[in-house]
Formats: sequence, C-alpha cells, structure tokens
Amino acid sequence: MCVRTLVGSETGETMSTLSDSKQTSGKLSRAKEKYMRLHEEKLEKQKLLRRREQEKNALYLPDLADDVLTASTAHYSQLLKKLTKYYEVVRRSKTYKIFFHTTQPTHIIMIVAVLFVASVLVPTKERAQVSGHSYSTAASFIYLTSFVIHFGAQIWMTFVSGLSLYFALPRHAFGEVQRVLFPRYFTINACLSLTTLLIFVKHHPAYMWDVEIAIQVGAMSGAFFLELLIRLYLTPPLLQLIVQKNNLERAAGVGNEIGGHNAGPLKNCPHYLKIHQAFRRVHVTVAMGNMLTMAFTVLHLYYIASKLCVL
Repeated sequence: MCVRTLVGSETGETMSTLSDSKQTSGKLSRAKEKYMRLHEEKLEKQKLLRRREQEKNALYLPDLADDVLTASTAHYSQLLKKLTKYYEVVRRSKTYKIFFHTTQPTHIIMIVAVLFVASVLVPTKERAQVSGHSYSTAASFIYLTSFVIHFGAQIWMTFVSGLSLYFALPRHAFGEVQRVLFPRYFTINACLSLTTLLIFVKHHPAYMWDVEIAIQVGAMSGAFFLELLIRLYLTPPLLQLIVQKNNLERAAGVGNEIGGHNAGPLKNCPHYLKIHQAFRRVHVTVAMGNMLTMAFTVLHLYYIASKLCVL
C-alpha cells in the first residue's frame, strides 16, 4: 500500500509538472506571437509613413539613384555583351588578321602619323595667311583637358597603379593586369599627345616660333611618336613574352610570389632564361620610353606654368 501510494503521488506530481510546463510554453508562445504581431504592425506603419513621405516629395533621391544605377548597370552589361559578340566576329575576319597579325599595317600607321604631323608643322602660304591670333575657349579647354589627362595618366600608371599592384598582387595576376592596361595606356596617351600638339601648333604657327616654342613643339612631337612607337612595335611582343613566360612558370608551379621574382626550378632552363631575358629587355625599353615621354610632359607643364596669368 505504501509503495502504491508513493507511486501514485509521484505520478501526480509528474502530471502537474507537465501541465505547468505546458502552460508556461503556451504563455511564451502567446507572448512571442504578440511581440511578432506588434513588430509587424510597427514595420507596416513605418512603410506607410515612408510611402507618404515619398508621395509628398514626389522625388525620392535614394530610391531614384538605386534605380538609375541598376538600370545603367544592366544596359552597360548588355552593351558589353553585344560589343563582345561583334568583336568575336571581327576577330575571325581576314581584315582583322591582316591588321593585327602582320607588321605591314603597323608601318602604314606610323608612316601616316609622321606625314600628318609633318604636314601640320610645315607652314604653307595659305595657312600662314589664314592663321591669326584667334583663341577660342573651346580649343583652350580641349587643349588643357587633353594635357591634364595625359599627365595624370602617366603619374597614376607609373607611380601609383604599377607600384601598388606589384607589391600587392601575385606576380602572374599583376602580369595579367598589365596585359590589359599596357595597350590602352599607350593608345590613349598617344591620342592625347597628338591632340595637345595639334591645338598648340594651331595657335602657334611655324612662322611665329622662337626657341622656346620650338622646344615645346619638339617635346610634344617626341612624346607622341615615342608613345606611338611603343604601342605599335614594343607592346605586342611584350604581351607575347608575358604569355609565354607565364605558361612556363605555371607548368613549373612558380609565379605566385608577391613583390619579387623567383624562377624556382626554371633557373637552370635555357629556354626559360632566354624568354625571361627578352622580356626584361623589352620591358626596360618600354619603361625608359615611358619615363622619357613623362619628361617631355613635365617640360610642357613647366611652360604652361610660366605662362599662367590667373595667379
């Protein structure tokens, strides 16, 4: 009897404990539901207030900026895809192979550039009679813009982008970046140099030249021809050497070091050493040409600073 009574009492206590826990969990769930309902109502009120503010202002700039950014990004992506398709079609054409896989078009472009600049620099009677001291604001704006962009690109590429990426990226990643930047860099710089030269010569005809102006024309012409020579004759072999060197290094498991060069097992390979020496030779030539064009640009910057009358 005592045992049965104890068992019964324990069973009753267990049932009461279970009922209490159920009641507690029920209270907690109801409190949680109530809190969630209040939170949702608060969010709905905030959305309603925001919508009313938007309707009052009729132009909500953050949302408009997000929409414009999203739309412009989507359109830009579609444009790039279309241009990529057209570029792939052009790459398979015979004209592209003639222009970019043979040296004759390079010589033609260089000859045309030399003849064009010579025709601009050499004075003629008609040009001497027509030319005067007419200075337009638009021409001055284009002249200063092209020169400033040119000089800024040289400073950024030489002292900021190149050094920063060299000491921050693995060597192969840095090489891939340079493969993309080098052709664009020298193409843009050559176009900007030519623009600066043409506008400067237009406002300073040859019959008005003194020693100072002749030096400036020579410096700008030298910068243009150097950048064009580097783009046409040195950049393509440099890119090919980068590809060949990187392929050999990947096969040997090297090229991921940062801020230095470690040939690893390739240091005794004659073929790799030959490619590496050719790469270093072309790269040093390109770097020296770039520094020389920068010196020409700084010389013209000093000339512009000496002629400023706004300070």
